[in-house]
Amino acid sequence: MTRPTDAPTCDLLGSDRPLAATYDVALLDLDGVCFAGAARVPHAAEGVNGARAQGMRLSFVTNNASRAPSTVADKLAANDIEAHPSEVFSAAMDGAALLAEHVPTGSSVLIVGGDGLRQAVLDEGFTIAESAADHPAAVIQGWDASVDWAMLSEGLYAITDGALHVATNLDATLPTERGFALGNGSLVAALANASGKQPLAGGKPFPGIYQRALARSGGTRPLAVGDRLNTDHVGARAAAIPGLHVLTGVSTARDVILAVPAERPSYLHTDLRGLLEPHPVPERITVDALDWWKVGGELARVHDDRLVTSSHGVLDGDAVVLPLDTYRAAACAAWEHADAQGAAGTALRVPRITVA
Repeated sequence: MTRPTDAPTCDLLGSDRPLAATYDVALLDLDGVCFAGAARVPHAAEGVNGARAQGMRLSFVTNNASRAPSTVADKLAANDIEAHPSEVFSAAMDGAALLAEHVPTGSSVLIVGGDGLRQAVLDEGFTIAESAADHPAAVIQGWDASVDWAMLSEGLYAITDGALHVATNLDATLPTERGFALGNGSLVAALANASGKQPLAGGKPFPGIYQRALARSGGTRPLAVGDRLNTDHVGARAAAIPGLHVLTGVSTARDVILAVPAERPSYLHTDLRGLLEPHPVPERITVDALDWWKVGGELARVHDDRLVTSSHGVLDGDAVVLPLDTYRAAACAAWEHADAQGAAGTALRVPRITVA
C-alpha cells in the first residue's frame, strides 16, 4: 500500500502487489459482490477462490440476518465459491454479539426474525422467549420473510413492557430480482415509531460488524470488499479498514465519482478480480502548467465543473465508457475538487459511466 510522498494525497490508494498479498483477510460482502440474488456475478468465483489460493483469509460479512452460516456457505458453493460456515459473519451474529454486550448471558430474548437469527441468539448463550408474556429482557429484530403483523406486534408488547430493542441492521431496502423490497430497517422503523424508542443497531454501516468479523477471522491486515457505498464503505471507513469497491451491485461508477468523504473506497475495480491484481498508485502531476491526477497511463482533472481526461476529453453527454485507470484518475480528480469546494461549492456534472 503506497502513496507518492511529494504530491497531494487522494483517498484512493495504490498497491504494487495484488491486494490478496497486501492484506491478510478479505471481509467480503455477499449480495452484489459474490452473487446477485439468484444470479451469478461475473468473476466472483475467480476472485474469491484466487485470493484464497494466495493465502488470504476470507470472512463473508453480510447484513442479511435470515440465513444460517451453513446456508450461506451452501449458496456460495452453488456459485462455485469455496466457503465454510465458520467463515460467515452475518448481521444476525453481529446483533446477537451486540446483545451480549448489553444483556447478561442466559437472559430471555424474543426473536422478531427467522431461523438464522434464532440460531445466532442461541449460540450467544441466550434463551428464547416465545411471547411478550414471558417478559423477555430484550427483543432482537432481523429481516426474514416470515416477519408479519403478529410477530411485529409481539415485539412491540415486549418493548413497551421494558425489553431492550436490538436491530441486526437498518437497511431500508433489500435487493431482489424484481428491484428493491422492504428491508429490515423499514420494519424496525415501524416498531420504533409505535414504541417511541430507538433501538440499538448492529450491521453495516456501523463499524462493529467489521471489528467483530475481523476478530473472528484471526486476521490483522483487513480489506473490506463491497458494492454499496452507504453501507459497506461507510462501515469500513468508520472501522478504519481500507475498502475495495466493485461495480457488480448497487453503487455505480458515477456514485463513486460523486461520493462524499465518508463513503469513499480505498481501491476501485469492476469486480473481484481486483483482489488478484496490483493497483497503480495515484499521482498528482503537472503537464503544460495544468495539474492532473495520473493513474497508470491515464490522466484526469476538473475544469469548469466537468471532468476532463487525457484520452476522452471532457466527459459530457448522457453516458461514457472509460478504461479502469481513467475511472480511478477521475475519482481522484473529482474527490479533490469536491473537498476544495466544500459544501457551498458547485456540484460536478458527471454522466453515467461504464467502466470497461
